[in-house]
Amino acid sequence: MDTEVWKLICRAVRSADRRIRRTGRRPKYTDQQITKMYLWSVWHDRPLCWACVRSHYSRLYRPRELPSVSQFCRRIKTARLQRILQAVNTYFVQRQPTAGVAFLDGKPLVVSEYSKDPDARTGYADGKMRRGYKLHGFVTEHGLIAGFAIHSLNVGEPNTARSLVDAMAPGTLVLADGNYDSGPLYQAIANRRSLLLTKLRSHARSARQMKTMCPARRAAVHLWEDYPAICEQTMKTRDEVERIFSALTCFGGGLAPLPSWVRRLDRVWRWVTAKIIVYHARLFIRKAA
Repeated sequence: MDTEVWKLICRAVRSADRRIRRTGRRPKYTDQQITKMYLWSVWHDRPLCWACVRSHYSRLYRPRELPSVSQFCRRIKTARLQRILQAVNTYFVQRQPTAGVAFLDGKPLVVSEYSKDPDARTGYADGKMRRGYKLHGFVTEHGLIAGFAIHSLNVGEPNTARSLVDAMAPGTLVLADGNYDSGPLYQAIANRRSLLLTKLRSHARSARQMKTMCPARRAAVHLWEDYPAICEQTMKTRDEVERIFSALTCFGGGLAPLPSWVRRLDRVWRWVTAKIIVYHARLFIRKAA
């Protein structure tokens, strides 16, 4: 399976590289090679310097020449490389059917409380206050992480979720827990001609409160009041997102706790994006079998 996964990843990298405009002179080490080297190192849970040693490759992938560690580190930070990683992930998402049901949820990515990382912040995770980052995901019923964002742990989930609605197809039923019970988020999803259903943290207590509430959330309040059993049964489907996030972590090369060399927001973003790419490639191969 690893051979098929890697071949599919390489195909996605080639496709992304062709679609993104290149400026300036052609470098000695192409963006395709740098991207593949980075994905290879992340798949094996190794730092950037590991990717610049020839003995760390196999017959599955062995570049003819390797850049120095400083060259590789400098190239992986360029804007075009970031766009290629995004495009590779989009390559997999666009090849799956449109989902009728989707989920909003977050996965904490904690670091040590003694870490010197200035981008990591303190927030609530795992039942207590922790320090680190959070992966905010828009996840489809097919297991795809169709849209995601990574912020420090103290950033609110509803505001971040509003930035993910562009990944949503019209007519989607979106399920989320009570942390996403936000009027602006309800309205943003309604504007996409979709429906959000969450556990309600509070109900309106007066006609005036109902009148000032946005129409989308007011409709959700009526649903919970008129059809509580159906709403409860529907919300049980939301447990699927927990299984999807578990599948993201429970294979060799999956999204384990952040290693010590992955600190600062830009590095965390690249690392998590690469892990999601590997996850999507495995998912694609499994469903094609």
